[in-house]
Amino acid sequence: MGNGGKVQARCAVLVGPYGSGKSTLTESLAMVAGAVPRRGVLRGEAGAKHGSSDLAIAHCEYLGDRWALVDCPGSIEFSAETENALMAADIAVVVLEPVIDRLMTVAPILRFLDRQDIPHLLFINKMDVAASPVRDVLTALQGLSARPLVLRQVPIRDGETVTGYVDLVSERAYHYRPGQASDLIKIPDKILDREREARAGMLEALADFDDSLLEKLLEDSVPPSDEIYKLIAKDVAQDLIVPVLLGSAERDNGVRRLWKALRHDAPTVEVTAGRKGLKPEGEAVLQVVKTLHASHTGKLSIARVWRGSVKEGQTLNGTRVGGVQHMLGGQTTKLPEAAAGELVALGRMDPILTGQVLTPSGTAVKLPWPVPHEPMYGLSISADNRNEDVKLSGALQKIVEEDPSLSVAHDHDTGETVLWGQGDIHLQAAIDKLARAYALKVTGRKPEVPFKETIRKGTKQHARHKRQSGGHGQFADVQIEIQPQARGAGFQFHDKIVGGAVPRNYIPAVGEGVEDYLKRGPLGYPVVDLAVTLFDGTFHAVDSSDMAFKTAARMAMTEGMAKCDPVALEPIYRVSISVPNDFTPKVQRLITGRRGQLLGFDAKPDWPGWDQVEATMPQAEMHDLIIELRSLTLGVGSYSKRFDHLAEVRGAMPQRADKAHAAAG
Repeated sequence: MGNGGKVQARCAVLVGPYGSGKSTLTESLAMVAGAVPRRGVLRGEAGAKHGSSDLAIAHCEYLGDRWALVDCPGSIEFSAETENALMAADIAVVVLEPVIDRLMTVAPILRFLDRQDIPHLLFINKMDVAASPVRDVLTALQGLSARPLVLRQVPIRDGETVTGYVDLVSERAYHYRPGQASDLIKIPDKILDREREARAGMLEALADFDDSLLEKLLEDSVPPSDEIYKLIAKDVAQDLIVPVLLGSAERDNGVRRLWKALRHDAPTVEVTAGRKGLKPEGEAVLQVVKTLHASHTGKLSIARVWRGSVKEGQTLNGTRVGGVQHMLGGQTTKLPEAAAGELVALGRMDPILTGQVLTPSGTAVKLPWPVPHEPMYGLSISADNRNEDVKLSGALQKIVEEDPSLSVAHDHDTGETVLWGQGDIHLQAAIDKLARAYALKVTGRKPEVPFKETIRKGTKQHARHKRQSGGHGQFADVQIEIQPQARGAGFQFHDKIVGGAVPRNYIPAVGEGVEDYLKRGPLGYPVVDLAVTLFDGTFHAVDSSDMAFKTAARMAMTEGMAKCDPVALEPIYRVSISVPNDFTPKVQRLITGRRGQLLGFDAKPDWPGWDQVEATMPQAEMHDLIIELRSLTLGVGSYSKRFDHLAEVRGAMPQRADKAHAAAG
């Protein structure tokens, strides 16, 4: 509820690792609220079963409150999508399984929420099949959270089966009924000791942030339930604590209790906007958290209204709003106007990009936004039908606009168009979208490595170009010296002509001929780090020309370079790998197994329990590095890279070089 009891729209974003049951929980919440009749409506049956790379949004009402529920992709490769969506949240629900060996998969999510000060609670799902005791799960989770975790419920077990729970605030027990509200029951005697212990732990955690409660506990006074509920709501809104709830979304167990926690604990839009530094008064302010391109609706900009209101025909940042809509899965419903708190789809805002803040005046307003993710995996892509290259270019622009963690780059060395993203699943989803949404069949393959070549020794070379075919002929005679340069020195051309052996006006043509040759050396790669000096030559008063001297220079380079002991060079990158320290030894072996050189490792700043491993590694070994790294680290490892230097290729020559030798010999 907002000021004066006014009902306001709030936004809850559900996040969690792949397989945690997050989408099922979103469907269950929507079903309980009456927004959907059954599961499978929000994402479709296939999406609910196999997961999805897109957000799913459900607008609904629960006990008179308006909500936008946002279900985020579970794969780590779509974490940028998740982080962007979380910027619209009043509260986040982190969904996880009660499996201690898999809890590390929520570490990046919790870290992001802690750094952004986003209020959140944990929902331990699949309690009907839980093998680990809740207290053990909670102990392991606390090591991943910068905020104290506060257990709100303890499970009631019948043998190995969880049949209900005790609410630690109201001290009431409930028995689960699949698909229905739970039955109120007497607290079983066998769980009384555990309930008292857990409740005392909850109150002690709350007392750390409230002196009045601390005094009552010291005096053995029992605070009333209403007071405890208010303290929890206050602490959650300030992101001081993280409540922990239990349930099973598949059976609808604990879903109604989760709804009540959201209603009571989620802050209002004014509180969230204030957390972002936005004052309550002033013109309307919205922020776009997602862009969609749909064939039947055109471009949609999903935006949270932080202040004021928005309606169709209004101008924001100089662009006319082509419609204001609510979303429920793939369906949209038009709205006459959307007030503060609403998460809406704005139609036909073509110039507007994800992350932009919108105002009627266009005045710049700064709101928090996540740091863009660095690309970690690339595929060289091309349309199967070469006549569709222009169509592919336009489609790529749209999918990058939808997902800014994708990027497209043209590699000038290899001539390839490379689609970059966060991993193989990420890029395959993009390629599938090109086929599904744009009818484009695209092939993705491992990009070529932009090898270079240089020389180990120098030589002097003479070349004469002479051709006579009636009228003016062609004549040029050059003598050049080719010398290796230090690595990274680049190419230099020197002129040491004396006495007019080659007229000044022809000397630039010699340089052009040399540079033209350097595009592809004797091994088939661009040539770097050498100096060429023109020191002598002859000319003909009638038959010499720029073209003749350019041709002679290429001839001299072609003959001379083969004598200079050419060698292939490969790009070497400086790599910084971030992993939980339990996995550091595996990562070190991964580096050495990919011809990398380990430079050292240290604790990752401000990431307790994580290491940052530094190394250098050949680009040729890095194509699927992120795939193996995630395989070794439960999916949570990541890395950043930057070009460091070129180094001689050791061992077998690169494939293109072998082809060049074969063609030459």
